[in-house]
Amino acid sequence: MTIRVIFQYLNLMPFYILYVLIAYLTGSIPVGIMLAKLRGADPRKIGSGNIGATNVMRAAGKAIGILTLAGDILKGFIPTTIALYCGQPVAIVALIGFAAFIGHLFPIFLKFKGGKGVATAVGVYLTVSPFAILINVVFFIFVLFKWRYVSLGSLIGTALMPLTLIVLGKSNEYIYLSLVIGLLIFIKHKKNISRLMDGKENKIDKLL
Repeated sequence: MTIRVIFQYLNLMPFYILYVLIAYLTGSIPVGIMLAKLRGADPRKIGSGNIGATNVMRAAGKAIGILTLAGDILKGFIPTTIALYCGQPVAIVALIGFAAFIGHLFPIFLKFKGGKGVATAVGVYLTVSPFAILINVVFFIFVLFKWRYVSLGSLIGTALMPLTLIVLGKSNEYIYLSLVIGLLIFIKHKKNISRLMDGKENKIDKLL
């Protein structure tokens, strides 16, 4: 990297910082809570207390749960896609995606107590590699129909994502991003993992 290129990046730093902040704030939007309130419900007070689609479905019904899933995916997809199609470097695209993901996990609007990040991560990966998402959705659906656990399907899909990106020949920045995202998703799912091991995790049947 030449001195000239380095100075170009330094001149763009205020723009990048602003963009990262916007991505984080987008990820922080509590879609599930906002939609559940339309039905007079609060997912934080029901079931697992999570603000993601599965628990919102418990609190406010399937339609609101599906809308929450779509909204949480868009929180990751929109900022990352804008960065990609504005011609930003791969590292910046990955950073923007990560900022949106972190926003969902630690939203400023909810005193940094957010969701588990799977849907928002899906939105990021839809930009990075739609084919990787397609492959992992197949595994998710198989696990869901076989064992009926949303959390197990999500965790397996998360664990497979770095390997999928490697096989598809994606940039190292995206692979590192998937590893960090995967680690955080597993940490956020520690209670689910414990319930899965104890055979106490709720199955999807109870939501249908």
